Amino acid sequence: MSRDDTSVLLLGTGGPWVSAERFGPSTLIRHGDERLLFDTGRGVGIRLVEAGEEPAQVNPVFITHHHLDHISDLADVMITTWLRGRTADLLIYGPPGTEEIVDTLVNKVYAKDIEWRSVGEPAFGGWKPVQAKDIVPGDAVETANWRVSCAYAVHGHGLNFSKEFKNNWKCLSYRFEAKGKVICVSGDTVDCAGLRSMAEGADILVQCCFASSAETRGNSHLNDVATFTLADAAQAATIAKECAIGHLVLTHLRPKSEADLAALEAEVRETYLGALTIGRDMTTVSLPEKPG
Repeated sequence: MSRDDTSVLLLGTGGPWVSAERFGPSTLIRHGDERLLFDTGRGVGIRLVEAGEEPAQVNPVFITHHHLDHISDLADVMITTWLRGRTADLLIYGPPGTEEIVDTLVNKVYAKDIEWRSVGEPAFGGWKPVQAKDIVPGDAVETANWRVSCAYAVHGHGLNFSKEFKNNWKCLSYRFEAKGKVICVSGDTVDCAGLRSMAEGADILVQCCFASSAETRGNSHLNDVATFTLADAAQAATIAKECAIGHLVLTHLRPKSEADLAALEAEVRETYLGALTIGRDMTTVSLPEKPG
């Protein structure tokens, strides 16, 4: 992979349900020899190795929100990257509360494991720390090669939660920019202003898409999910069309038959006619090559 090559690898395209076909939500952006990981769903380390990726190369990690299916393997990523040879501090960014979660995992939940391997297995060279940082809209992570910005996304905020819960429930969409190219990772969200600000004009939009109208029709629970929690096919297609997305990539898919997937694709195609990928684990989507 050359220094300027950029692609998206869907490591996990499922959700909180356990599936052998769709692991937990996790997306890898490969930019030259750098590896940026978005969310750490169930089985992310396994998928990295299956894809021929070296876990030690993953850095930084961006968390969209703190639901189980998006952070269940966060500790695994922190420890496995070290055991596989990570020498630099692992940088972890996410919405408010991320620092506390990482501190708890390192200093309480896995403190004995880390000390045992660090002291008892000196071949690993001692613990290589992690640095977590809570970020909010307006913050950006930037290097000489790329920039990642974020915006708040709407994920369940219209449900009947207490005001206190809603004030503390922060979810992010991300925008990756490098060499004039843009990739948006929606995280879990319905159509909202924050997502659109991150997705506008993106070459690739990795968009959560729970179901098609054929699946939600007549089911009050699934209708509520599509209204308040996770975008459905119609929303994903509208976002892609109105934000002038080059390539729409659907992920976070509810368990589906092949007929369900076909119905999902057909519904998107009623509105959006650009490049489309219905995500499956281990799918790679590359940025368009530069002309000439």
